[in-house]
Amino acid sequence: GAPPPRPATARSDRSRRWLVATVRLVTTQRKAYAAWIAVCLIWGTTYLGIRIALDGIPPFLMAGFRWIVGGAVLISILKARGETIPARTSWPALATLGVLLIGFGNGGVVWAEQTVPSGLTAVLVAMSPFWLVGLDALVGGSEKLTARRMIGLAVGFAGVAVLVWPEMRAGERGPGFVGGVLATQFACLGWATGSTYARRRSFEENVLAAAALEMLLAGVVMLGIGLVANEWARLQVTPASAGALAYLTVVGSIGAFPAYAYALKHLPVATVSLYAYINPVIAVILGTLILKEPFSWRLAAAAAIVLTGMGLVRSETR
Repeated sequence: GAPPPRPATARSDRSRRWLVATVRLVTTQRKAYAAWIAVCLIWGTTYLGIRIALDGIPPFLMAGFRWIVGGAVLISILKARGETIPARTSWPALATLGVLLIGFGNGGVVWAEQTVPSGLTAVLVAMSPFWLVGLDALVGGSEKLTARRMIGLAVGFAGVAVLVWPEMRAGERGPGFVGGVLATQFACLGWATGSTYARRRSFEENVLAAAALEMLLAGVVMLGIGLVANEWARLQVTPASAGALAYLTVVGSIGAFPAYAYALKHLPVATVSLYAYINPVIAVILGTLILKEPFSWRLAAAAAIVLTGMGLVRSETR
């Protein structure tokens, strides 16, 4: 005969479990997209904050203080809430990730802004998704280098050439400008490497706690570099630089970096990297209006070329 019907209670339990899992997934995705939006907006303003903070605070001292304080505050808050801090066995991996994302990623940007205008720096850092796609393809990830993406990469690098080559050729900028441009690309490479590493490592830790430790450990490394370089001798804090550093620490570090880590954990890496579309626009507008940085047709055209290339690179992402 036919098998007996399953009890209604078993079906209802399965339905409840499915409903709970669906609600959790939707809630997590909403939080992840909210975190991504915060990253898009906040990190667009940090280029201005870095440039102002550098007017009196040397780069690695400024960055080290920012990330040490941000990481320490976050860890204190999490411990007060009873959250679990990652075990010491995971610290080397978190330190590696922090140095890649923050040490190279943010450190390169801070170094560049000593000689490169903030808006221009943001446009150059918009190359991050190109490095990310190329590196992911190199290590056998999901981002394949199709013909469309190759064209997008070529278009993006052509935009950078339009942006910086005429000034470099005409000698309008000194060697510091060239070093700043190269620093932005080291920053992109470090950020792409860190993001790829984060996607491939199985993080069982609390996302916020892991991000806090990354911030703290990377800050210690950058502060150490500043001390070795004797940056204390050039320290001349002004009210404006102190206010900018406070903004970078509270909003840019404590607020935005954990948001980036959360979005990276719960959204496709291709989606998260799209923040690079918005950051340059905000940075160029703020740099032009507040710092009176020059805005030329070449800057606008180069930014449009870079973003067009990025669109081609990202257009095949599903």
